[in-house]
Amino acid sequence: MEPEVGQLRLLQVRCMDKEDIKINDWERILLGDAPAIFLVEVLLRTIVVYCALLLALRLMGKRMTGQLSVTEMAVMITLGAIVSVPMQLADRGVLLGLLVLSCALLFHQGINYWQLYSKRAEQLAEGRESLLVKDGVLQMEAMKANKISRQQLFAALRNKQIFNLGEVKRVYLEAAGLFSIFTFDKPQPGMPTMYEMDEEVYTRPVEEGQCYVCDTCGTLFGDHKPEEGTCCTNCGSIRWITAIR
Repeated sequence: MEPEVGQLRLLQVRCMDKEDIKINDWERILLGDAPAIFLVEVLLRTIVVYCALLLALRLMGKRMTGQLSVTEMAVMITLGAIVSVPMQLADRGVLLGLLVLSCALLFHQGINYWQLYSKRAEQLAEGRESLLVKDGVLQMEAMKANKISRQQLFAALRNKQIFNLGEVKRVYLEAAGLFSIFTFDKPQPGMPTMYEMDEEVYTRPVEEGQCYVCDTCGTLFGDHKPEEGTCCTNCGSIRWITAIR
């Protein structure tokens, strides 16, 4: 049985010698081995797949156009891989791409319904929230586990006009990647969220009675300077900086 035209064309591409590759071969660079009429077919394929993709996103709900969860991000990456094949490859039919797109849609909806009736399924698929700050103190193990740096956390706090970690009662990192911030009605002395921008201001000697906090996690020491070598009870650091009120 003789191979089809598309298979012969594919074999020709695979067997292309380096002598056949010329930098000024614009017809090959722009059109490849496909005939020029295939550009019209690509346009039609793109219109069909694009409309199907829009419909799938509409059916997946408004969350797909907002802050994406873990499963939604996975679906978005999958959709990108699905739609490229039927739009560009001449030997792949559009219906095959639409079938895979429909399967991705059904899988996404099935996961959503499963999470609706099972809290454990929701935690497995989306993850759980993490406590990053507790009573003005950074939870270093949680930050390390979630790969959140102090710069990222402090930037989120400064964006909310919070410049004293002692104002913060709780900070949660939600499963969707958002920070939920809760503050005290009456702030306590704490670590400045602008500390790393100007360390000299908070490490220079100050007058007696100034409070000190750990320079790593923000644990409050008291109203006098710790003795040299004093370890933080929370993270073990031996460096202390002046707190702000």
